[in-house]
Amino acid sequence: MNDRISAIALASALAATTFLPAAAVAENSEDQSRVTTPAKPAASDMKPPVAEKRPHSYSHHGITIEDPYDWLYDKSYPVVDDADVLDYVKAENAYFEANMAAQEPLTEALFKEMRARIKEDDSTVPQKDGDFLYWSEFEEGAQYRKHYRKPVAGGEPQLILDENALAEGHEYFRLGTASVSKSGRYLAFSTDTNGSERYVARIKDLETGELLPDTIEEVRTDLVWVAGDTALVYGPSTEEWRTLEAKLHVIGTPTSEDKTLYKEEDQSFGVGASLSAQEDWLIISTGDNETSEVRLVPAADPTATPILVKPRQKGVEYGVDVRDGTLWVWTNDDHINFRLAKATLDKPGDWQTVIAGSDDYYLTGFELFKDFLVTEGRRNGLDQVELRDYANPTLAKPIAFPEASYTAGLSNNPEYDVDTLRLSYQSMVTPSTVYDYHVKTGALETLKTQEIPSGYDASQYVTERVMIEARDGTMVPVSVLMRKDRAEILKKQGIEGPGPLHLYAYGAYGYAIPPGFSTSRLSLVDRGFAYAIAHIRGGDDLGRRWYLQGKLFERTNTFNDFVDAGRGLIAKGYTAEGMVTASGGSAGGELMGAVVNQDPAQYGAVVAHVPFVDVLNTMLNAKLPLTPGEWQEWGNPITDKAAFAYMLSYSPYDQTVAQDYPPMMVTAGLNDPRVTYWEPAKWVAKLRDVKTDDNLLLLKTNMGAGHGGQSGRWNSLKETAEEYAFILWQMGMAPKSEGE
Repeated sequence: MNDRISAIALASALAATTFLPAAAVAENSEDQSRVTTPAKPAASDMKPPVAEKRPHSYSHHGITIEDPYDWLYDKSYPVVDDADVLDYVKAENAYFEANMAAQEPLTEALFKEMRARIKEDDSTVPQKDGDFLYWSEFEEGAQYRKHYRKPVAGGEPQLILDENALAEGHEYFRLGTASVSKSGRYLAFSTDTNGSERYVARIKDLETGELLPDTIEEVRTDLVWVAGDTALVYGPSTEEWRTLEAKLHVIGTPTSEDKTLYKEEDQSFGVGASLSAQEDWLIISTGDNETSEVRLVPAADPTATPILVKPRQKGVEYGVDVRDGTLWVWTNDDHINFRLAKATLDKPGDWQTVIAGSDDYYLTGFELFKDFLVTEGRRNGLDQVELRDYANPTLAKPIAFPEASYTAGLSNNPEYDVDTLRLSYQSMVTPSTVYDYHVKTGALETLKTQEIPSGYDASQYVTERVMIEARDGTMVPVSVLMRKDRAEILKKQGIEGPGPLHLYAYGAYGYAIPPGFSTSRLSLVDRGFAYAIAHIRGGDDLGRRWYLQGKLFERTNTFNDFVDAGRGLIAKGYTAEGMVTASGGSAGGELMGAVVNQDPAQYGAVVAHVPFVDVLNTMLNAKLPLTPGEWQEWGNPITDKAAFAYMLSYSPYDQTVAQDYPPMMVTAGLNDPRVTYWEPAKWVAKLRDVKTDDNLLLLKTNMGAGHGGQSGRWNSLKETAEEYAFILWQMGMAPKSEGE
């Protein structure tokens, strides 16, 4: 509940306004005659919607593109009121519901077993921040959390925020940020009630329980307390859903009088703010996906003239924090995997190396405390958390974790003067665990392990890390989870051979998919699936270079890695052609579109959530919310002919051709500002027109939600159950309904 966040987390957030991811190179080494092909499932007799084709074309760089489904893009967006567009979207939803109706019993069964694995009356581990302990709780049956605190000195718990009450009467609800003032008197929080990610901020007086009249509309960032708890710094949204300012709101004054502390002129940059480790400096950061610039302002005097740390230099990223007047800097200016440096405040751009960049160690962030600093990073793709002394910061004291493959990192550590660190930990077989690490003794104290009420025996599962050779010779790691008795489970279902495998990935923006734990995926694994996460290029799983090898003119490495990972797993006997199911969302949905264009025969079913599939059109439209900030990630096809041609060569919508495609389920959000609803709608419309198979193709558009789908833990879980029901159905593993 504290507004102190890592400077590195802020820098990462500024670079992560994401679209929130050829011939086969290996033959299956198994005897294909042993593989049981699932029976083709029956679909509804209802005919799929057919979108009208209306003449539309555009030309760039001497190339003309025909786009007959452009009309599905309502030009009044973000208002969507075109009757033809809404009729088509609603027709697709009706078709979705008609086809999934027969699977409702399976969906409900999956939902019930997924819900049974979740402790309904759960709570977080209390954490001290100043004079109070803070935590949140779910009550049994509740969709949303309640947030509490109580005095460290003793006393009764105080309910400070009830998300359930705030969500009443809304189809959608999401808490954006919540920040308690340093004195502990005020709580600033923001909410979104339609999925548009344009939050409304309010302030609650925790002494009286009353909401102050202050209301800040269109907020897109954290709320940072400054000036002795008399004011908040926030980032407003522009009409185009960009954050180009850091503004100061003084409590009790009209928002029309809010002062701009910093305004960014580059439309591709985004602005954010945080506090330094000792909360004496306001850190105002601006940046895009590859370049940063930071300014410092005294937190007690936020309207003072800012100190520019170092002018922006294209391709140089940096984040900062301050301790006892010394500036600490995390930057990639002289090494791709980042170094840690420091400087004086009177010469903030004169960076002296503290920890040099390394090919073997990828430095992903740092956090400053009173008596030590902590660095986080990855070595051989595994998370590292290391303590260091200020006197000798090159000497690292790593925290040892109990498994060979895991994901771990700093959790909520709001205080500066501490002798314990709150850590989070999990693996593909180990449920989420909260530790306190005792700095003096090096002991890990388990505070909480995720409870699974319906039961879970980790000894019944095995996880493996498999290296698959991609077509260019690069070795791509894949994390795999299976039941030890998988063969027996499959045999009971009449499946001979290696059985089905679900392959998941994201592969963009340098976001690594960790080999973490999920109770939901057990619903596939317990039915005989292997579940695999492909750590493909485009993420930074194996370092910053791994990310760069999947962006701009190397973007197709991401798609090839995924296809080759699946083919490699087939060759190693984990599964068979046509028995790989796959899923991904956002940029991972783009991945789904690309791989089904490239190797459709590999997949038995594919789920693409809010897929970024109309890549070329979106990157050509500078009016869209994210486009200018995304040119550094994908290229700018407006000005660069080579970028236009390369993007055209892989954009899933543009490369959809007359061929057989696997069964597919596609989702969208009408209010989604990240991947606009018309991208999946246009893609599905084109697929229906050109594909040569009779496989099921479904589009579900959430009419009152955005990028993340439905809100509320049970509504969200129901959508996961729906996805898994579709996969099991299409793989011939769903219970037979009447008439089949």
